[in-house]
Amino acid sequence: MLVLRATPLTYVAHALAVVCAVMVLVWCSSFRGGLAWESPNKSLIFNIHPVLMLIGFIIFGGEAIISYKSLPLRKDVKKVIHLVLHAIALILGIVGIWAGFKFHYESSIPNLYSLHSWLGMGVIVLYGLQWIYGLGVFFYPGGSPPMRRALLPWHVLIGMFVYVLAVANAAIGFLEKLTFLEAAGLEKYGSEAYLVNFTAIATILYGTFVFLTVYAKKDQECDDGLSS
Repeated sequence: MLVLRATPLTYVAHALAVVCAVMVLVWCSSFRGGLAWESPNKSLIFNIHPVLMLIGFIIFGGEAIISYKSLPLRKDVKKVIHLVLHAIALILGIVGIWAGFKFHYESSIPNLYSLHSWLGMGVIVLYGLQWIYGLGVFFYPGGSPPMRRALLPWHVLIGMFVYVLAVANAAIGFLEKLTFLEAAGLEKYGSEAYLVNFTAIATILYGTFVFLTVYAKKDQECDDGLSS
């Protein structure tokens, strides 16, 4: 049995995670005025949304995927880390979506009218269902070995599909917000516009390297998820 360990792809993914986190925090703090759950300036409420969706949902979700493939730990330990990181991503994602709804409600803006919002709701629901499915089949109470062997490829495939969709929707969200800001007078070639675009690019690159850590080494066989 050969257990996959960290590779250069993994380190690049971690570095991109730090870059993404710093960029979205700089944008929301330095350019957009900060974050607040309650404020007369409703934009501060909105700022919670991109921060939690990127750092909480995309990055924690990506690190959950990477951890299972790269950590040189016992299988049962990796399962717990994988499960906990995904749970954190899911919780922070839900709070981030709630912040978006709160901003819209308090600003008298309609909800769920854009492709970004539709995809976002679909992704968070699929992510939650995938987490429950993984918990029940592979952790507790756990399925039989033949069941787990049969369902493991589907767990990986569906999980990566949902994650890729989440990264794509994050990029759409950055585009949508930047379009609104530019329509309101933001300079199209200003530093903030460049920062938002490069944050979206870094997010896509991070998601790409997460994907590569799972599929790049076809010749290596990781453990099959059947031992505890």
